[in-house]
Amino acid sequence: MPTSRKLARAVLNGFHSMFADFQNITLAAKARFEQADWHGIQQAQADRLEIYKSKVKQLIPLMETLSSNEIDDLDLWCDIKAHYIQLISQHANYEIAETFFNSVFCKVIGHEHIDDRHAFVLSSQMDIPENAEFPVFTSYPLEGSTKTLIARILHDYQFSIPYEDLKRDTRNVVKTMIEEVSENFATTGYDIVVDVLEPVFYRNKSAYIVARIKGFTEQPLPFVLPILHNDKNELYVDTVITDPDEIGIIFSFTRSYFMVDAPQPSQIVKFLAGLMPHKKIYELYASIGFRKHSKSEFFRDFVFHLQSSDDQFVLAPGIKGMVMSVFTLPSYDIVFKIIKDKFAPPKEVTRAIVKEKYQLVTKHDRAGRMADTQEFSGFHFPKERFSEELLEELTLVAPSLLTITETDVIIAHLYTERRMVPLNLYLKNASDEEIVQAMDEYGNSIRQLAAANIFAGDMLLKNFGVTRHGRVVFYDYDEICFLTECNFRTIPKAKTEEQEMASQPWYTVAEFDIFPEEFSLFFSGNPKARIAFDRLHGDLYEADTWKQLQQQIEAGKIVNVFPYRRKKRFVRQQQMES
Repeated sequence: MPTSRKLARAVLNGFHSMFADFQNITLAAKARFEQADWHGIQQAQADRLEIYKSKVKQLIPLMETLSSNEIDDLDLWCDIKAHYIQLISQHANYEIAETFFNSVFCKVIGHEHIDDRHAFVLSSQMDIPENAEFPVFTSYPLEGSTKTLIARILHDYQFSIPYEDLKRDTRNVVKTMIEEVSENFATTGYDIVVDVLEPVFYRNKSAYIVARIKGFTEQPLPFVLPILHNDKNELYVDTVITDPDEIGIIFSFTRSYFMVDAPQPSQIVKFLAGLMPHKKIYELYASIGFRKHSKSEFFRDFVFHLQSSDDQFVLAPGIKGMVMSVFTLPSYDIVFKIIKDKFAPPKEVTRAIVKEKYQLVTKHDRAGRMADTQEFSGFHFPKERFSEELLEELTLVAPSLLTITETDVIIAHLYTERRMVPLNLYLKNASDEEIVQAMDEYGNSIRQLAAANIFAGDMLLKNFGVTRHGRVVFYDYDEICFLTECNFRTIPKAKTEEQEMASQPWYTVAEFDIFPEEFSLFFSGNPKARIAFDRLHGDLYEADTWKQLQQQIEAGKIVNVFPYRRKKRFVRQQQMES
């Protein structure tokens, strides 16, 4: 057997091993949810993220042995790829197998040599086939009353622990569907079908039954039932989501990845895409945990967009950062962030520390308040699309990361992130009502991050963005730390006039000392925003508020963070939640 074929088989075996381990961690999500093992859920999320990198790393010594240490021969990789295409030609998950191949190639050769001769810049296949072996959804026609339909669905998607009051939950769901979707749900004789995805979606302290309703509109409507625990280890349906924008928030780039038993992830993604047509395919793959393949899909989407547009990359709007330089393509809703070679005072972090902070965000519960990022090495851009101002800026602040050829700008390391409107810019043009709403969101963002044991550090308005749904999200991570690492203090009262008038603190300040009274400085130049924040979240200026949050975290409390408005939640007779 040719060496290249053996190597292709080794890569495919590595992929199968990775995918099996990924699925096994995911399969236990139901049991963890039923047992209310919230800390176990967090650990499983972190463990799952490490599987991919670990499997690629384990494969390299075998590849070197099989190739007689000629694994860095690019011609050999052309042959390996040709054999690999044959091996995956009928594979149910060929698209993710291609991404795994790319990861192995880059680990061996490096990103600078990646092209379609040696790796899968473009996919080897056009369409992902349906696979009867892995049924994706179950169809429930409306044959009787809506109450009977909902009762059947909840019965079929049972858990090993009981519901608090299933009849009440069924009534709540039916009432909402009649009010929000169509009064036809109250009658019979309509050709209405509810397709329910086979796997339940698990994240944090919630389980989600995800479905679509066909028969009312040309496009299917989403139908999502979030299931939660009470403090007696019983379940209840918290609400029903039928609005496409609201389901988009559930699958937002600001939230942790779902645990979903998906033997063929592409079919889950295809179903979800029909519910959220505004979402890109790469976003949906990321939402169910396939981050590496999400990068492949993003890059292909990006290349296609470049081919169909002609605008230039420019510096992103807003105040320039001291650590990162940020640019964007106006016609594309992504920003590209690179770490500067040198940081202006008072920043004392290093490039390695900044990378660690971004890795922390990837692994941690983002609580709906931190933007997900993707990390790239050796990213190629067409030079003709860069504005002169941007090229000058990048050459000035990050020359070590830049390689400029006649045709390309190659950046050795960067992050991509969803583009948002910086909060400081949003407030400049906001009405009085919008300012109040934004400041409430800003305060809620800080609180929810703190509840997830994240202290933002630099809470300047410019470091937060406003999404298209009006949510305020944090996106500048170079100073984040765990809340439990901080020492929240009240500023000591001055004992002398000299102390009171001193330009520098007269008291000692250690590395992790935080003085919440100083947070008002973040509103410098925006008195309306300051007044609104003081009224809505004034307790965040008090050290005791933060100490109480620390005590809750140290006691092991994990709070519910709802990916939908609290007013959407059903009213229950017993409001007893863990």
